[in-house]
Formats: sequence, C-alpha cells, structure tokens
Amino acid sequence: MITSVLVANRGEIACRIFRTCAESGIRTVAVYADPDANALHTRVADTAVRLPGAAPADTYLRADLIVKAAVVSGADAVHPGYGFLSENADFARAVMDAGLLWIGPPPAAIEAMASKTRAKDLMGIAPLQDVTAADLPVLVKAAAGGGGRGMRIVRRVEDLPAALESARAEAASAFGDGEVFVEPYVEDGRHVEVQILADTHGTVWALGTRDCSLQRRHQKVIEEAPAPGLTDELTAELHDLAVRAARAVDYVGAGTVEFLVADGRAHFLEMNTRLQVEHPVTEAVFGLDLVAEQIRIAEGSALPDEPPRARGHAVEARLYAEDPSKDWTPQTGTLHRLSVPPSVRLDTGYESGDLIPVHYDPMLAKVVAHAPTRAEAVRKLAGALEQATLHGPTTNRDLLVNSLRHKEFTTARMDTGFYDRHLPELAEPRPDPLAPLAAALTDAVGRSRFGGFRNLPSTPQTKRYEMAGEEHEVRYRHTRKGLEADGVRVLHADQSRVVLEVDRLTRQFEVSRYGDRVYVGCTSLTALPRFPDPTTQLAPGSLLAPMPGTVVRITEGLGEGSAVEAGQPLLWLEAMKMEHKITAPHTGTLSELNAVVGQQVTVGSLLAVVEPT
Repeated sequence: MITSVLVANRGEIACRIFRTCAESGIRTVAVYADPDANALHTRVADTAVRLPGAAPADTYLRADLIVKAAVVSGADAVHPGYGFLSENADFARAVMDAGLLWIGPPPAAIEAMASKTRAKDLMGIAPLQDVTAADLPVLVKAAAGGGGRGMRIVRRVEDLPAALESARAEAASAFGDGEVFVEPYVEDGRHVEVQILADTHGTVWALGTRDCSLQRRHQKVIEEAPAPGLTDELTAELHDLAVRAARAVDYVGAGTVEFLVADGRAHFLEMNTRLQVEHPVTEAVFGLDLVAEQIRIAEGSALPDEPPRARGHAVEARLYAEDPSKDWTPQTGTLHRLSVPPSVRLDTGYESGDLIPVHYDPMLAKVVAHAPTRAEAVRKLAGALEQATLHGPTTNRDLLVNSLRHKEFTTARMDTGFYDRHLPELAEPRPDPLAPLAAALTDAVGRSRFGGFRNLPSTPQTKRYEMAGEEHEVRYRHTRKGLEADGVRVLHADQSRVVLEVDRLTRQFEVSRYGDRVYVGCTSLTALPRFPDPTTQLAPGSLLAPMPGTVVRITEGLGEGSAVEAGQPLLWLEAMKMEHKITAPHTGTLSELNAVVGQQVTVGSLLAVVEPT
C-alpha cells in the first residue's frame, strides 16, 4: 500500500496530484528548483526537497537528484506528472531500481511509445527522409516530449535546415533530447484523442474521445469531451486503434493516443505515455479521478470489465500568462489576484500574490466546465472566464472567451487552423471605454481623504492612462455635490467601486490598484505621470526584450554597422521553455547591438537599434 508519493514535477500538475493524495490519506513530497522555493506546489506538500539551480536541465530533468530526493524523504512511490521526465524510460527504471513504486507505465512501454519515431514504426508509419517540394508542407517534430515544443511547420524546402536546427535546440532544452523527425503536415484537420486506462490484469479501457483542435504553436488551448460531430463508426475505429496501441506494448496506467482526423479518416499521431494536461474533461464526463485510478493500478488493483458510462459534456480552457495579440509573447511578474466563480473547476499552480517565473511554461491554470449538453458547458465556461478576476501580467482570458463564443466553435466546425484564420479578430483588445474615468474617480476619492475636496467648485482635473497600447486623458471636477464628469452621472465613487449612469444605463465598476497598475473590471490600465520623463524616450528602431529571458543565439556575422532587411531575424531569446525570434522592424543599419549569447535580460531591456535607411 502506498503511503507517501513524491511528484517529480512542479506547478499545476503537482498540485493536482497532491490534492488526490491528500484526499486518499497519502503523504506528499515535492521537489523544487530555486525559482520555485515559494511556489504553491512547494507550499502545499507535506515535505519539499530542493533541487539546486534554476534551469530545467539542472533540476527537474535530473533523474538522479529526483530519485535521491524520493529516498531521502522516505517516499515509497513516484508520480511523474506530465512533461519533464514523465516519458523517460531510464527515469522509470531508476525509480524502480531504488526500490520505489513507479506510478506509470512499464519502462518498455514508455520506450516503445515515448519516442514518436519508434511509435510510428510500431504502427507501421515511416517518417519522411529526403524532403522535396512535392512533400510540402511538412512538420518538424521532436521525437521526445510534447506540449508543442520542438515543432515547426515548413512550407518551403529552403526553410527546412533552419527549422531542424531551431526544433533540435528547443527539444534539447525542454526534454533533454534533441532528436527530431519530419512528417507530412495535414492542413486543417481536427486533433482528436482517446484516453486509455489499463491495469496489470489485461483490462484496457477506452474512455471516450477528446477534441483538442484549438491550438497555438501546436499547443492545445481549449479541449472538450466527447469530441463533437464524430460518427459512431469513426468513434469506434478510434477506440479500437487506441486499445490496439496499448495492447501492442502491454501498457499499464493512464495514457493517451492522439490522432488527426481529416475527411472522415483517422491519422495516427502519437501515444503519450502519461497523464495529459486535458485529463479533467474526461474525469468530468466519466465521473472518475484518473490520478486515484493510477495509484490503485500501481498498487495492483484490477479495473472492472467495463468503464462507467459517460454523462454530459465538459470543456476546458488553458489560461496562459501571454499576449495573443503580440505573437503569444509570454508574460511574467506578480499574479496579484486569481479567482473564478465556484461553478467551474480550477486546476492551478498559483495563488494570489505568487510570482510567475520566466523558466517554465506560462500556463497559469485550467478552467473546466461540465454540463448536460455541449452548448450549456461552453456557455458556462465562457461566462465563468468572463467573470474571473485576473490581476497581474497579461493573459489570454479575452481570447478564450471570444473563442468559446465564436460561431465556428459553437457549431463544432473548428479545426487546427482556427487561430490561423481568426486570431486578429479574437485577440483584438476590447477595453471598456469608461475604465479610465472610473479609475480616475477612485483615485480622486482616495486623494480627497487627504484634503482633496474643497467647499468651492474646482477647476477640471485631468488624469492620463495607458490602455490597450493607447494613451487616454480623462477630466473630472470636484463640486459641492461630489465628483462630476461630462457625459455621465456619478452615482457613487469610493476607493474601490464606481457607479455611473450613461444614457440612463447604470454601470458598476470594481477598481483595484497595484502601484501604477489599475484594474477596472476586466480592463487593465497603467497610470501615466502628469509630465512625461524625457529621459525615457527611445531612439526609433529600438528593439526591447518583450519578456525576461536568455539570449541563446545571434545571427551569424551580425554586428554593429551590419545592413539588415525588414523582418530579418537578428537574435533569439529563450523564455518559458520556448524560443522567441527578434526581427528587424525595418530595412536599415544595425547601429547598436547590446546583446550577447548567454546574457540574461529583463523585460524592456534594449537589445539592439536598427536605424532605418
């Protein structure tokens, strides 16, 4: 019987596994890198063991350190979570060799399926070798790991070498394995997968289907179960293929078999020999706790002959600290406040006040809604996200709400090209035009407590804010009756709440302040100084770091005085396990290059200056 579990992971998945362990009376052990010393998963575990360092390669990818931590902490089992070492057969063997119980599939099954190249061989599918124009478009893909890392779409043969190099570097950083392969890229298919669960007694369950077609950078954004619109015949085929793949490698535990569905046909993609990020939608539909099932199976328990019956529909949205309108740029900083309505499930690795580090994936949380029908589940999730309180770095919340309400999604006609077609309209900022006035009025009330109000009418006051990249100036007045502003009636104003009447419509605004950052409902603002500081002005063509990160590459031969073309890649930053390309904003001369390979930069650091021709 398992009494103590070490989770060889961090963040949301570690917290999620700890929750089930706590409910089951199992003691929990966390491991943490230095940036995670005060992370939520470190705080909620019964015991925490430090992995000295910051980079994943030095911490969460060090199998030897994690096994040693399990032994030292007295754990009798290890759960790998997802990502990092979760599909590493050598790690599984090391755990078992140390006399610990491995909560996962046998190492041989991991070895057979964790490498996508070997998995395709097992399923009789050969990767492309010599790519020609006739093969295009193709997809460069990491052989190990997942989560969209180490993947590149190639549409021109001459772009293939650079895509291979970039994918190898990203895969090596994220998974410790730089092997990549090339396969045909199926345009505008649907990403459909089957959750499987297998015990040591020969029973294999196919727990329905999931649709994960809404993706950015080949990483899923919205998932649902069951996959809508599939025929009974196609669903049965997907179930049969998934069970066949599991039986082919004597699989044990939870796993997922992924397919691309196009023109009514299923194309095998890969088998993930671990728990998936999107497993909560399957749990909701089948009324299961998949982590609890994993633990029971590891202890040797047998599954019933048939799985429980599915009920209703579930939809999950991944909440990321990123800016979709700026090429999905990751965001870091303090998450001042995070809360969602109690009508939905929240799986997260953060609490209000936590710092979002630069070293890891930018996912903040998963929000899951379950309802009797798909339409009800989608509406429930969109409403909950709209009502969520998110104060801190920019997130993809508005994109998620707009996606869930887009006609192509509500009518289940989406595919993997959804964001290629609709991103500009979905990511366009839609701030509340009254937010600057509401912010200014709460500021005026706060200052009035220290002598701001007078017994005589005052001259108009002005306040400036940056909102959605634009500057806004608002005016208001102190009068004997209180605060007044043109075009509205101020019904109430205190330091956190404003009520306005506009064209006989009453609007209420909740206002929160963190330094110069102001949040009015779902709209974020930056309070600007009354007089701009002239020293903050930048030269035209200045390239600033869009996020904290590490300079990992600079274009060969590039230096001050080099001639560059608009859109030419100049350097690459690595942040949150992804590479981000910094390009020339226009054709001209590189007059400054302040970056060097290996340099750690903060957001807003001046990397280079390109003087226009």
